[in-house]
Amino acid sequence: MSSDNENRAMIWDIIKEGKIVPSEITVNLIRRAIESSKNHKILIDGFPRSDENRIAFERIVGVEPDLVLFFDCPEEEMVKRVLNRNQGRIDDNIETIKKRLKVFEKLNLPVINHYSAKGKVYKINAEGTADEIFEKVRPLFASLSI
Repeated sequence: MSSDNENRAMIWDIIKEGKIVPSEITVNLIRRAIESSKNHKILIDGFPRSDENRIAFERIVGVEPDLVLFFDCPEEEMVKRVLNRNQGRIDDNIETIKKRLKVFEKLNLPVINHYSAKGKVYKINAEGTADEIFEKVRPLFASLSI
């Protein structure tokens, strides 16, 4: 959102409504970020969120992820965390959060199932502090060849 992108206003309106930005736009933003990076390994947070995202990413970028982290967390905890993150985002209100969680649940499960069938999903219990959760993830990252 901070970039001077020609799609910024449209993206902002979609986010305010708790909806998902069209896959083509999101994937092309991700592709540009990957291409401008000097890193060989990339961590993409919160994507893909739907089969449409997944298919567009694999088509446009031309790769599948090596692994997918699925942070499993109760809804009430997710709502509490978003409301307490104090980022001043217009979409950080209870109504929009509940909409986003319903959209996430409906669209994300097919992605998780797809990558689970390929043995790529690592489910992490996301209850606890950020440090406690990171300690659950650290061994996975340490096991990757970088």
